[in-house]
Amino acid sequence: MITRARIAAFAAICVLAVSAAGAYVVYAAGRDRAIRPSTAPIADQAPDAVGEVIDGPYIVFRSTAIDDGYGRVAVVTLDDPGGERAFTDLVCDRVDVAGGRGVCLTRDNFFGGMTATIFDGRFVPVDEITGPGLPSRTRVAPGGVLAAYTTFVAGDSYADTGFSTRTFVIDLESGRELGNLERFETVRDGERFDRIDFNFWGVTFQNGGDSFYATLGTAGKTYLVEGDVSSRRLTVLREGVECPSLSPDGTRIAFKQRSDDGFGPVTWQIAVLNLETGEVTVLAEDGNVDDQVAWLDDDRVMYGLYRDEGQSPVTDVWVVPADTSGTPEILITEAWSPSVVSP
Repeated sequence: MITRARIAAFAAICVLAVSAAGAYVVYAAGRDRAIRPSTAPIADQAPDAVGEVIDGPYIVFRSTAIDDGYGRVAVVTLDDPGGERAFTDLVCDRVDVAGGRGVCLTRDNFFGGMTATIFDGRFVPVDEITGPGLPSRTRVAPGGVLAAYTTFVAGDSYADTGFSTRTFVIDLESGRELGNLERFETVRDGERFDRIDFNFWGVTFQNGGDSFYATLGTAGKTYLVEGDVSSRRLTVLREGVECPSLSPDGTRIAFKQRSDDGFGPVTWQIAVLNLETGEVTVLAEDGNVDDQVAWLDDDRVMYGLYRDEGQSPVTDVWVVPADTSGTPEILITEAWSPSVVSP
């Protein structure tokens, strides 16, 4: 017989499970915030160190070295990624730059609330957007006119794990939000596709125009969708693609592919989708890559990995060929959220 006591106990377990899942998201998104980032000037840096680096092609990233530069946005020259880094005045959780503009996502406090700071080609803030949630991902379109950002938001009743995502497209020239992807029309196999548990994340923009790719999550599955801002329409392309990243030549998408058996901890591996043939190639990295990878060039992808299986706040940026050849190598030590910028 099912008693009231058993029902109450079961309800309590459910509440604890949901709370624990939500708490883990907060922990996972903020585990490196135990070290307070410094906004003080870097004492031994030359006055125009950043300017000297960004005059040519460079890589921008978030520094995770446990020192005065922790959490600061830094830059290195593209031809010497392991060389001396120059620090900007920005402190970010996620950062991306393209076309002379950038976006810096920052957590306002431990329990939620974020700021998306828009900055110019010299890393000077020009506008900001505030909202709820924890920073997750951001991408700037190649032309520097549009960007997208994603946050984790708690409280949706349909979210079994106690959190969901919000993904917005913004106009970097005006600072206006152009839409929440959940408000776009989604089409699958020529018919309208709509579920209450839709979540979108991992936007990557195509070259030119306002078209992009992104991840749709619903009913425990992930899908690659293609959309554009002007029509506010999304089309489902295929299942099993998460956190897409379009190659510079526009022919392939690098993404993280779920590799666990569905019973243990969730793990991902890096794969590349050929947009013309539909062929998927799993890359040589066999570690658990829970990141939206970026392209170093048309032949290699780069991505962040936590040290000590996530027990350390320090991360490194690794690089691996975008085919089955080669082996993973560290590109930039003590770094996170990289992107290549060609002035």
